Amino acid sequence: MRKKIDLQSWPRKEHFEFFSKFSEPFHGITVELDLTTAYNQAKKKSQSFFLYYLYRALKAMNEMEQFRLRIEDGEPYLYDQVHVSSTVLRPDETFGFSYIDYNDDENLFLEDAKKEIEKVQNSSGLYLEGARINEVHCSALPWVNFTSLSHARSFDYPDSCPKISFGKLMDKDGKKTMSISLHVHHALVDGLHVGRFMERYQALLNALS
Repeated sequence: MRKKIDLQSWPRKEHFEFFSKFSEPFHGITVELDLTTAYNQAKKKSQSFFLYYLYRALKAMNEMEQFRLRIEDGEPYLYDQVHVSSTVLRPDETFGFSYIDYNDDENLFLEDAKKEIEKVQNSSGLYLEGARINEVHCSALPWVNFTSLSHARSFDYPDSCPKISFGKLMDKDGKKTMSISLHVHHALVDGLHVGRFMERYQALLNALS
């Protein structure tokens, strides 16, 4: 479900109109987060560490209105929920895109995610058929402790989906840390909202479950 934003009464009207005209309206940052508790919790539950931290990133985005906003035909819309499209590596070293629904019930999310990942691993090509506008684009680079990241983008394509990337898990001063890169459309999301997302995401990673 979605609803159209009334642009005339929206406090972001001028921001939306200004940044929507940019040929590159995305801005992004890379931060280092503490995943010690998340890693230990995933290990304790014999759960996929990737799906553990991915679910919490998606949960944090669903809690924040700014990350559920999308631009369609030049107009802003607010979705009830956003889902995730994540790259999945195959044994032949190609990748495909997975499309995983968000669910408030983490166990149901994990169930669906495992099925979707297995389906992509046993397919070929990019697997573009499931793409939708109310998704978050996700990629993992577990081989690289990056300090910045850029994305391949077609500027002609009307894209407003947030993009989150996860780096290599590092051992640092007795903690497990990871670089997280987040890029968002400036007509919809400001630096303040990115900061709030990172704070909420870290809290979810720190929570015992």
